[in-house]
Amino acid sequence: MYERWERGTSCRARGSGADSILSVAIGLKFDQPPADAYRVDFTYRVAASNPDYLAVILAADAGPMGTKDCRILLEAGPLEAESSFVHMSYSYASGIVARVAIRVYLATIGHDKVGFTIVGRKPDGTPVYTGGVRGVIERNTMRYYLAIEAYLGAYTLPAPEQPEKRLRDWFAAVERYPRQLHEMGRDEYLSMKRRELARQQAASVEAN
Repeated sequence: MYERWERGTSCRARGSGADSILSVAIGLKFDQPPADAYRVDFTYRVAASNPDYLAVILAADAGPMGTKDCRILLEAGPLEAESSFVHMSYSYASGIVARVAIRVYLATIGHDKVGFTIVGRKPDGTPVYTGGVRGVIERNTMRYYLAIEAYLGAYTLPAPEQPEKRLRDWFAAVERYPRQLHEMGRDEYLSMKRRELARQQAASVEAN
């Protein structure tokens, strides 16, 4: 997906059962009010839920930048007493607008960005990483993985302490891969995300 449009500025669940909806405002990589972001309404469905297997499906007919048929599947199952296997996949279809947008992105601000797969070596032994659309997919996949890891890592803390730990842990994890994932400084990122959380909390209070 067009990589600049990957940051959720707000996320709110509504409805219940078969009518469950997850509304996500997807914004640019800077502090953007939800009203200026692209809203995507995902239907939320628990496809399976038992002690041995969990499957959750998110689906949206339309996404940002002309994408459509967006699907996210999250699966989980126990491995042993204190560990689980988690699998996430996502897919979408690209319309003309989305295809043009990704070509422009890769030819301009995204032209020097890379993924994680090593496709060669320079004469001095420095690795050459994959780029293009595959690089976009690999970067996004790693961000999703690190987000899940950060969320679970804070789960045992008291609820008021969880958001701050998740923000700090996610940024620290991203910075382990500066060539692929570095976007901004730590203080700038934390300030931006704290403002977003404050807006979401205020919106939740108003809605209730």
